[in-house]
Amino acid sequence: MITSKAISPSSIIPRLENGDKLTRAEFERRYNAMPPNIQAELIEGIVYMASALRIRQHGQPHAHVIVWLGYYEAFTNGLELADNATVRLDGDNEPQPDALLRINRHGNSIVSDDDYVEGVPELIAEVAASSVSYDLHQKLNVYRRNGVQEYLVWRVNDSQLDWFRLREGEYIGLQPDAEGVIRSEIFPGLWLDKNALLSGDMPKVLTILQQGLASREHEIFLKKLSADNIET
Repeated sequence: MITSKAISPSSIIPRLENGDKLTRAEFERRYNAMPPNIQAELIEGIVYMASALRIRQHGQPHAHVIVWLGYYEAFTNGLELADNATVRLDGDNEPQPDALLRINRHGNSIVSDDDYVEGVPELIAEVAASSVSYDLHQKLNVYRRNGVQEYLVWRVNDSQLDWFRLREGEYIGLQPDAEGVIRSEIFPGLWLDKNALLSGDMPKVLTILQQGLASREHEIFLKKLSADNIET
């Protein structure tokens, strides 16, 4: 008679559950054993698992942010844009932001041998339902404490976008100029017409971004990135 091999309880990896309190190592162990369509984050040692996402509440705004940042990355050699990439920030925090933009060389993050972002991306963007979302509370504090220089939160239900800049350990909101354009301080030439993005006017969003890419400040930034890239 053939008998099946007994499975030791210790060899069974527990399922990842929303609200679990885990170390980062245990979070990764359980996350890696989950089906590939599952998305989860570790924020202050607590597991947050994504629910089903609506197209207009998340899917389309997310796509528009990626288009905007992707256009900037395409004309700014030396940067890397990522969509929903896990970031190893610290021992209690492993978020999976909707978008991140990082400097490849001489930036504040690296890509690990097992293909995760480790350290602090210069810019992170999240699409949130409203001001009560943990993106504007727990996550904001985590990103601030770890030194994320710029943090964008698009509050879809509130029809608002917050763009924070880290100054002296605190997040200060960047304000639009007289033309309604917000300009990144970390990524010169990354300009955003806030109202155009909120209304879904992507041609205008990209027109304003093109003006930023043609600016003197972006030209200087490109030269700096080029010099960094040829350093040994």
